Amino acid sequence: MGIDFVELSASHSVARMPVEGNRQVVGLLHGGAHVVLGESLGSISAAIHAGPGRYAVGIEINASHSRSVTDGWVVATCEALTLGRTLTTHEIVVRDEQERRLSTIRITNMLRDA
Repeated sequence: MGIDFVELSASHSVARMPVEGNRQVVGLLHGGAHVVLGESLGSISAAIHAGPGRYAVGIEINASHSRSVTDGWVVATCEALTLGRTLTTHEIVVRDEQERRLSTIRITNMLRDA
């Protein structure tokens, strides 16, 4: 996928991904690639919040795609909506190089003891 993680924390994370190599058959960035990017950021952020001896398990994810992109890089910003003892919810916004919103992804993770 070529994802570069730029910043990682429980409450705020940023990553970028090239469109090249992640296109679907008509040349657009694949919707599933948006979701992979969002889930990666949300899950890592949840795992950071979980801390040592605990891990995060995704229990729900959804995505709304509002614009397509055919080249360049996309940047995803992940913000915590809820950082609880047993559940976390993060919202991830994927934008193009002109900072136009391409998709909005929300993921909920359950935190478990190892």
